Amino acid sequence: MFGISEKLMPKLMETGVAVAQSSLRIILIVIAGYIAIRLLRIAMNRLEAVLIRAGETTETTPGASRQRVQTLTGVLGTIVVVIVWFIVALMSLGQVGINIGPLLAGAGVIGLAIGFGAQNLVRDLVTGFFLILENQIRVGDVAVINGTAGAVERITFRTVILRDLSAVVHIFPNGAIQTLSNRTKDWSAYVIDVGVAYKEDTDRVVEVMRRVGEELRAVSEYGSVMLEPIEVLGVDDFADSAVIIKARFKTQPLKQFFVGREYRRRLKKAFDAEGIEIPFPHRTLYTGEASKPFPLFIPEIQSAAQARN
Repeated sequence: MFGISEKLMPKLMETGVAVAQSSLRIILIVIAGYIAIRLLRIAMNRLEAVLIRAGETTETTPGASRQRVQTLTGVLGTIVVVIVWFIVALMSLGQVGINIGPLLAGAGVIGLAIGFGAQNLVRDLVTGFFLILENQIRVGDVAVINGTAGAVERITFRTVILRDLSAVVHIFPNGAIQTLSNRTKDWSAYVIDVGVAYKEDTDRVVEVMRRVGEELRAVSEYGSVMLEPIEVLGVDDFADSAVIIKARFKTQPLKQFFVGREYRRRLKKAFDAEGIEIPFPHRTLYTGEASKPFPLFIPEIQSAAQARN
C-alpha cells in the first residue's frame, strides 16, 4: 500500500497543482471580466454625459435628449455586459479542460438559425436603434409614417405607435417604415392660403394680413409660442374665382394649429371690417324658350297618304 501511495502521490500532487492553477486562472479571468465591465461602464457614463450635453444645445423639449441617450446607453450597456460574461464563461470552460470549439460551432449554428428565423425582428431592432439614436422622431411629435399621420405615443426598438385625430392607433414595425415625415422637428410651421376676389388690391390685402399677424403676436398667449413674425410670401396662384396669397407662421413644435386657427378667425373679422371679399364658387343657370318641333318627312308615308286621298 505504501508503494502504491508513493506512486500515486506525484500524480495526485500534479493533479492538485493543475487544479489549483486552473482555479487561479479562472479567478483571474473572472476578475479581469469584472474590471473590464467596470471600465466599460465608466466609459459609457462619460459617453452618455458627452451625448447629453451635445443634445441639450439643440433640443426644444427639456429632458428629451437625456431620456433618449439614457435609453441607448442602457441597451448598449446590457449588450456589452452579456458579451463580456459570455467570453469569461467560455475562457473558464477552456481552463477546466472542456473543448470550447464545438460550443462555438454550435452557438454559431444556433445564431445563424435564429438570424434566418427572426430576420424581420432583427431588422426592426436595428432600425429602431438608429431611429432613436438619430432622434428622427420623439414621443409627442406629429409624424406621417407610410402616408398615415398622427401623434407619436410610443417609440421602442421594435415599433412606433401613432394615434390619429379619430383616436385610431396605428402600430408600425420599425423595419417596415418606408417613409417618415416629422411635422414638429425643432419647430413647426402653419401655412395659410388666403383667397380674395380679383377686384381686390393685393397690396392692401397683404397689409391687412401683416397687421392682423402683428396684433396676434402682441397677445402674450400666442406671441410666446410664435418664433418669428408672420411671413407673407405674396401672390401664389390665380385660381378660378380667387387670387391666392400665401403666408406662413413659425411656431414652437405642436403650436402651429393653435396659432393658425386664431389667426384665421381674426383675419375673417378684419376682412369683413375692411370690406375685402372672400369669394366662393358661383354657378349661373340660364333658361331659354323651348324650340319648335322639327318637321319629319318620310316619302313612303306621304305617297300612301296621297293615294288614299
